[in-house]
Amino acid sequence: MRICHVTSHLPPDQAANALLPLHLGQWAVEAGGAPSYIAHPPRALHGASVEARRRVERELPGPVTWIEPRRRRTRVPALAQLLSLLELARIRRRTAGALAAADVVHVHSNGMLPEASAWLASRLRKPVVLTLYGTEIWHYVPRRGVDLFTRAYRSAAHVTFYSGFLRDRAIELGLTRAGLSVVYPPVASYFARRDEDARRAARAELGLREANILLNVKRLHPLAGQRRLVDAMPDVLRAHPDTRVVICGTGPLRDELLERATELGVADRLTLTGLVDNRAVARYQDAADLFVLPSELEALPTVAVEALASGTPVVSTDSPGGIELGRLFGDDVRVVPRAQPGAFGGAIVDFLSHRRRTRASSDQVLAREFSRQATAARFTAIYRAIVGPTT
Repeated sequence: MRICHVTSHLPPDQAANALLPLHLGQWAVEAGGAPSYIAHPPRALHGASVEARRRVERELPGPVTWIEPRRRRTRVPALAQLLSLLELARIRRRTAGALAAADVVHVHSNGMLPEASAWLASRLRKPVVLTLYGTEIWHYVPRRGVDLFTRAYRSAAHVTFYSGFLRDRAIELGLTRAGLSVVYPPVASYFARRDEDARRAARAELGLREANILLNVKRLHPLAGQRRLVDAMPDVLRAHPDTRVVICGTGPLRDELLERATELGVADRLTLTGLVDNRAVARYQDAADLFVLPSELEALPTVAVEALASGTPVVSTDSPGGIELGRLFGDDVRVVPRAQPGAFGGAIVDFLSHRRRTRASSDQVLAREFSRQATAARFTAIYRAIVGPTT
């Protein structure tokens, strides 16, 4: 089966809508399929050499059509519409061949490239699967004039959601239709439970000497809530002085977090690693005692599921994704109210006083809902229902 994945991101970007298309393509090749991609070049390739781009292309399981993003903006409605039409024409010229060759066009998230490609695929009578990850629904507002996102949502052969809360929110917004399902993201096999010797080796490799390691993996952004984590550090360190907080990610909040940690006198116990690839994240997960997720908003936090796959319990705020994980994994995910300032730090202190690894029941949930086999089987069933079993 020839699946063309359209996404704004591909690795080495670490966004969810970069990793899922990669995994689906890899599994398709293993099953004898022929995936292809239409995407913006990853951020890491901006200004990079031709050879650097080719190295990224060689690591993908299928050919890719790169569409350079256009940054033109205007507040003049008539001019904005003209620019959109010009962009649509440009995307059509660049993507026509890849879309025409596909049996199914799998569109990931929103934005001009995915939305335009969904519209163009429908004009070519190609069935579209649309996968939604979070922001498209949390911030959904019907657009005036041509609304390519709503059109893609309504016309897709099937729509999948990253979480049940996300699907329910879409329905609340009036985005009701047949062919909606929840397909949870897969966890890569290198996120796995380790014995204590392997965990000590990971700490030594990463230079983490403290007895307690708290880990967060998110972009440094107000919605990720890391300010809440830094604010909790004085209470945590008073109860458990031999503790380090490690945050993997980059973003606009970095300087603010460092300034706040310095102000609170805890900067020497905070490590900001910057952007690291997924295999490096797995090493930090191996080393961690507790994964901390202070987010303001989450659909389904894959990074927290990766922690659980590594045997590490989670403390999360009551974002929709945190609540959903709490329902799935029971007391291996402790959910605390965002509205109570001291609750997050208190939950961390309590856990470090009663340290443990995750329970066997969480491994069963991971195998049933978050394994590559489960995710691949669900998407394969969707594709076959659309095009028939013999394609």
